[in-house]
Amino acid sequence: MVKRSKRVHHLAVVILAAALTVTACSSGGKKEEPQQTSAPVETQPNTTETATAEQTPVPAAFTTPLTGLPIEQEATRRPIAVMVNNYKAARPQSGLTQADVVWEVLAEGGITRLVAIFQSSESTDPIGPIRSIRPYLIDIGDSYHAVLVHAGASNDAYDILQHHGGKDYMDEITNAGAYYWRDKTRKAPHNLYSDLGKMRDGAEHKKYSADVPIPSFTFSQEGAGTYDGLANTIDIKFLMDDYKVNYSYDAAKNVYLRSINGEPHIDLNNKEQLSASNVVVLGANQQTYDDYGRMKVDLSSGGKAVLFQNGQAVVCEWTR
Repeated sequence: MVKRSKRVHHLAVVILAAALTVTACSSGGKKEEPQQTSAPVETQPNTTETATAEQTPVPAAFTTPLTGLPIEQEATRRPIAVMVNNYKAARPQSGLTQADVVWEVLAEGGITRLVAIFQSSESTDPIGPIRSIRPYLIDIGDSYHAVLVHAGASNDAYDILQHHGGKDYMDEITNAGAYYWRDKTRKAPHNLYSDLGKMRDGAEHKKYSADVPIPSFTFSQEGAGTYDGLANTIDIKFLMDDYKVNYSYDAAKNVYLRSINGEPHIDLNNKEQLSASNVVVLGANQQTYDDYGRMKVDLSSGGKAVLFQNGQAVVCEWTR
């Protein structure tokens, strides 16, 4: 493995409804067969770090459990799952380039919400804007044994947080307002922020356990995988026109660069384009259950998935 000069979030996970499709194209513009997706999450794909001929692999004393990247000291901190606003007025967001994993999931009204998982980062930069949580977003955070960071919740989510299983959460509205701030340069409600220092201080103050099992992904060596076809460009369309997502493969950096609605998706903190070494699209059975458009997402049944890495696609099944 090669230690990179710039940090990338190593895994981006997108959950799509059964009726939606993702299209992968080769660099020559020839479209591969669209991969239909059908049901939802928690997958541990084989992943790859690439060394160029001019680079010598650097032995690492430790690697981070969620990215496989080398690190000088063991990464033992409890993961934190932050609900990040992805409404158009909330972009560009802050802190996403420091996340180990970022999930993108449909929410009510056809918008999407991001769940950013922080475990190995020591960054003190702002993270946000932060928004509310839903039951299936709780489920994603729980899969990492994470402290849940959010501002508000649906009624069903509050019922889970407050009455079922003793969830460890930091809600700006009900129990942790002192650990957030409002950015006066942005309009509410797209202006709520925190940082990892405040989040960890808040979790310690609330006496949430710092000693939890940290899930670890399995990583393969370069060339160990078997691929189903080229995938230099990934186009993903959600329900609304404001959520046309593209991942374009940068062979020099061996990452997929993220754009939304034809524009690079940027981290406001460092002006870097969001990128991922691995993009996983998971099929999820979903349904709307009230007049407001709130959704249920099945994260237990398993189903179809597509893994994108190294400019290639792998058709998969995910299980939980």
